[in-house]
This record gives sequence, C-alpha cells and structure tokens, in this order.
Amino acid sequence: MAIQTPRTAALEQEPPITHLKSPYFGREKTSGEAANTRRFGRIFNVAENRPPPQSVTTVLTFVPRSVPAQPAPSRRSSHSSPASGAVPAPQPRPPRPSRRAPRAMAAPALCRRCGQWALRRAPLPPPPRRRAHEQARRARGAAGLLAAQCERGLFQEVFPAQSAEEQLPALLQPGRPPLAAYCGFDPTADSLHVGHLLPVMALLHFQRAGHDVIAVVGGATARLGDPSGRERAREPLPAGRVRAHARALRAGLERLFGNHRELFWEPGAGRLGRAALLDNARWLGREPLLRFLGGAGGRLRMGTLLSRQSCQARLRSAEGMSLAEFLYPALQAYDFLHLHQRHGCRIQLGGHDQMGNIMSGYELVTKMTGTDVFGITVPLITSTTGDKLGKTAGNAVWLNRDKTSPFELYQFFVRQQDNVVEKYLKLFTFLPLEEIAHIMEMHAKEPEKWGPQKRLAAEVTKLVHGREGLESAKRCTKALYYSSVEALEEMSDQELQELFRQATSAELMLEPGMTVLDLCRKANAIPDGPSGYRKITDGGVSINGNRVTNPETVLILGQHILKNGVSLLRVGKKNYYIIKWLQL
Repeated sequence: MAIQTPRTAALEQEPPITHLKSPYFGREKTSGEAANTRRFGRIFNVAENRPPPQSVTTVLTFVPRSVPAQPAPSRRSSHSSPASGAVPAPQPRPPRPSRRAPRAMAAPALCRRCGQWALRRAPLPPPPRRRAHEQARRARGAAGLLAAQCERGLFQEVFPAQSAEEQLPALLQPGRPPLAAYCGFDPTADSLHVGHLLPVMALLHFQRAGHDVIAVVGGATARLGDPSGRERAREPLPAGRVRAHARALRAGLERLFGNHRELFWEPGAGRLGRAALLDNARWLGREPLLRFLGGAGGRLRMGTLLSRQSCQARLRSAEGMSLAEFLYPALQAYDFLHLHQRHGCRIQLGGHDQMGNIMSGYELVTKMTGTDVFGITVPLITSTTGDKLGKTAGNAVWLNRDKTSPFELYQFFVRQQDNVVEKYLKLFTFLPLEEIAHIMEMHAKEPEKWGPQKRLAAEVTKLVHGREGLESAKRCTKALYYSSVEALEEMSDQELQELFRQATSAELMLEPGMTVLDLCRKANAIPDGPSGYRKITDGGVSINGNRVTNPETVLILGQHILKNGVSLLRVGKKNYYIIKWLQL
C-alpha cells in the first residue's frame, strides 16, 4: 500500500493535471538540423478531444519533481476490514519542508516543469468580463513577447529549440536591454504584397516591445533568386531593374513603419524601438569573392546545405539547380553575420519556408562569433485553394497604390470567410485579444453585418495606406455598392480611375439642350442607329447610379452632372465611362 503523506493526500484530492507542450517548443522537424526546430503550441489550450468544463478558471501551478505520482486507492481496499488480511498502513513520516507553496493566481500564468507546462483546472464561478480582460492582459504582459505572439499565432517556429528555450524568453522580457531583430525582403517586384505583411507585423511587434528592428532589402540576393519553395529557377533580373525595385520596396517599408508610428502607437505607451532600412547590396556588393569563400564559405558544411528540403527538391527536378541558387543560403547567412557584427542583431525573422536559410545563418554566426542567435518564423498566407499568395502564384494583392488600390485591398479583406477572419484579426491587427473575442461574439449574434471582416479590412487598409487611404476605400465602397451620389461627388479623379480601372475616360463640352442620347453617342458608349436608342429605352443605361430610360432627357447639373464636374456612365452591367465636363 502506498504511504499517505499530507502532501500526497492533498495531490489526490486536487483535480488532475493535463500536461501541455511548451508555448515555444513542441513537435520536432524531420531532417538534419531541423530536428532541433520545434513547432509552437497554443499557450492556454488543453489537449484535443477534451472539451473544457463550464465555468472554470485556469490556474497554472508548479508541481515539485521529487513527489512521485501516487495511484488512487481502489474501492475494495478502502472498504476492507482487518479480517480480510489487509496490512494496516504505517504511520506517515513527517512532511518535508515545502520548497514553495503552490499559489492560485487570478489569471493564467506561466510556470515551467521539466520542459512542459502543467495545467490545473479548478471549477470556480466566472469572474466579471471586464475583470477577466484585465487579468488576461496582465498575464500576457508578464509572459513576454514570445508568449503573447504565440497566443496570437504570429510566431510559428523557433530555432534552435534548446538554447532558445533556455535564453530567449528571459532576453525578451520587459525591462531587459533591447535586442535587435531583422527580416529580409528581396526586390523581385516593385511592391510588397499581402504575403509580406506578416513578417512586417512581426517586426512591428518587436518594435512595440521596445526592441530595435532592421528591414533588409535584398538588392544583392535578388539577382540570384531564392530557391526555397520553387520548382524552377527565377528569371534573372537586370541590375538596373533590381535597383529600381529596391527603391520602391524601401519606400513601401518606410510607409508601413511611418503609418504604424503615427496611427497605431501612443507616445506615452513606452519605448518604441528604432527601425532601420538597409540594402544588402551595400556589403555583399563590396565583398571580394575569395575573401567570402575563405571566410564564410569555410564555415558552412556542404552536407548540411545539401540536406535542406528546398535543395533536395530542386536537385531531383528535371531542371536541376544552379550554383547561384545553391549559394543563396550562404549569402543570406552572411547577411545575418554582417548585421550581428555591425548592429548586434541576434534574431532573424522570416516566413515558414525560410527556416532552412535561417538555420544556415545560425550556423555561420555561431561558428564565427560564438554568440547564441535565434530564428523565428511566421505563417504563410495562402489562398482558399492552399496556394501561397505572391507574385509567383499570380494571386498577389499588392501594397502599392498604383498596383492595388485602397478600395481593392479593403475589399480583399472584407471578402474573407468566417472560418479565417478571427485568425486574420489576430495576425494582421494590433487589437487586443479580448476585443477580438468581443467582435466575434457580436458577429455570432448579427452575422449579416460582417463586423469582423469590416474591422479587419479597416485596420489593414489604415496600416498600409494611412487614414486617407481608408477613407478613400470607404468612399469607393459607398459609390459602387450603395449608389451614393454624395460619395461620387467627393471622389477625386485618382479614386475614380482606381475604382473603375477598365473604364473609358472622355472629356466633353456641355452644350445647351444636350440629351442622354447625345451623351452616350459622343462617349461611343452605344452603337449608332435604332439599336443604341433601344439600349436606353430597355433600361441598359444609368448615370451616376440612376437608371435612365428616356433618351431625350436633357442633362441637368447636380443630377446627371455632379458638383465635381464628373458623370459616371454605365452601359450594361460592366461597361463604365468616366465623363469629365469642361468649362461648366
């Protein structure tokens, strides 16, 4: 019979403990150095297929390792009589001095036990909503940047697992000296797209936590092409085009950091880390080939590079892999080394498909400097068919206004389905999790209002295009979907061209007695003869959102011609004509 002590008896009376994976480390990868990479788990989620009890409060407590788990006594032994041959229990030993008494916290807190997290649930009445929100906010602040972004789902993997588990959470705790983190963006196009937003959001969250961030434009590496996730080599880009693309990407990154500082950061909220924009052509373009091969090249192992999944896939393909592509991870690793030596950078951020390149950077930096550095990946944004959003797949939603207007960006996020909108609110916005939960609760009651989608679209459009870009998107939405004449009158020529990209523009002089039929014929919107006349009488023509069925109607200022001197003529369902009136 197991010896009963006050400690073990107390453990038997308490609810069972469910062991969770660490919030930073979990499932191992499968090849080479990737075995050290662990997938993040959810912080406060219990095991799958086990529904949580109603009205419970989650409390994480520390269980001393020295106390063995005691089996629960069976009913038969508990009701046995001395005549049944049961041996009487010996006298319990005096309890050991308590290392640390377990204490119940008002909100979930993080406690480490042998590399795992222990979750204890005790049924308690639910606290008031406002108090629960405050408690959760305090708990996340104490947990640090890693735990908070893991809870949002932004940080997906960390490398290397062991040293990161031992050092990184403490290094990123509030009150510690700031670290420097960087992320690279190759200028293969003249604009960032929605797929780049998550790495940018990761940089912004580091900056909001008081750390310094570096955005590196790959003016040198873009000329080689990253083989990660590609079935064939990129088309080589001329040096002049790469330089032009790099300038455009720097302008886009500056706009994102500027909009965040102006619209999403309160001056009294604490230290906002510094942000720097660099181009790796400044150091890679000046590095002699022999010095690079003799220095960084001598530290990287061929077997490790060949074992990468991206390299293996390309080597098995019919086209094979060029030497330039094979050396791409080495050049990106040299970026990490240069930034570590010149700017003290210790963290590299990247998409989930960049883990192999991040491993190469870790290997090079640690071998040449002996300093522990880390890599963190963010999820990849995919379409409804599972394809990665980007230029290669042909489904990119660009962040530059001349390629994707604020209205188009706004509509992209408004059209997101219910099954991903909560996830996107956590990934693409800075809204507190409590506010996101409230938005989703209201959406469950009134799904026809599309509240989460509209809030998501507004937050992203404001970050990308600023407050004026958001107002422009809303005006275009009202004009197109609600036939708002007021919105049309407030729209600029640029907004009209963005809203109706395929529309034909025409400049006309308003003549006395000019009719709807005259307008349509001068704009070449209807054919000559009776067929064009019937097009109007059959209701196929509208001006400023109002259908016109009388071809002889005389044009009237304020009705057919707006205050801004523009008329929007539509023939059929999709044929738009923007008419600009001269000398009104």
